[in-house]
Amino acid sequence: MSLILRAFGIAALLMGLLWMGQGAGLIMWPASSFMLEQKVWILWGGVLAAAGAGLLILAQRRR
Repeated sequence: MSLILRAFGIAALLMGLLWMGQGAGLIMWPASSFMLEQKVWILWGGVLAAAGAGLLILAQRRR
């Protein structure tokens, strides 16, 4: 169970950081993405990254 939580936590954290970077216009990949420079994706990315960090903390405590 800890391994699954850790895998989902890492994936959510990285995806959230990507969304935040795209929303802020720092990561312009892929060029045709609808998320580029759309400030709302900074918020959603932050929420997803925080959830991923929470999963990683939960996985660490379940050891």
